[in-house]
Amino acid sequence: MPSGTVYGTLLNFRSEVEALTAQMHQPPYKAPPKAPVLYVKTANTWSAHDAAIAVPARVPEVEVGATIAMVMGDAGRIQGYVLMNDLSIPHTSFFRPPVKFKCLDGFLGIGAYLPAARAGEPAAFTLEVRINGELKQTVDFANLVRSAAQLRAEVSEFMTLRPGDVLMLGCDFGRPLAKAGDRIDITAPGLGTLSNTLVAETSDAEPPPQSVGATST
Repeated sequence: MPSGTVYGTLLNFRSEVEALTAQMHQPPYKAPPKAPVLYVKTANTWSAHDAAIAVPARVPEVEVGATIAMVMGDAGRIQGYVLMNDLSIPHTSFFRPPVKFKCLDGFLGIGAYLPAARAGEPAAFTLEVRINGELKQTVDFANLVRSAAQLRAEVSEFMTLRPGDVLMLGCDFGRPLAKAGDRIDITAPGLGTLSNTLVAETSDAEPPPQSVGATST
């Protein structure tokens, strides 16, 4: 599990930016963001490989956010990479994502760590998402708006990334949906497979709201 803070990144794939361009020009912002847009996946969301992730009874489906994240080392360098499944309840806000949709217990699958020295160029990363064994999405990180190095540099202009912090490269447009009972497998060369099974939550109690987050526009 991460030793620092886990940050997600929005609008870092070209296809998502193209699909949401009209929305970006609507109130309250009326223009595309000029800096990376971030949010926090709090520690209560973290789930290990092969863990079962509970889905609240009120939620018919969840959005699968397959991505690769940078693990930060000393002096702001990229120490390594990790597969992640950034689950969220489907919603329409992409500028300041409601935390209650993204920070439910267990809603971040975390895979194995790969040192940067063995990872190669992040622009060459690809991953595949399978639900119950069926291929649902292929993600090509050559289509990032900001490369891994550029994203790290721009984020570092307005906040400090400390050793152990984790920064996702972003989730591509067309994220597949899954429901309780489904098994999600995310595979990337060199990073292996991150697998999680969704199960129906046994309690109807509402999870307490989380009050953390970070954005920049």
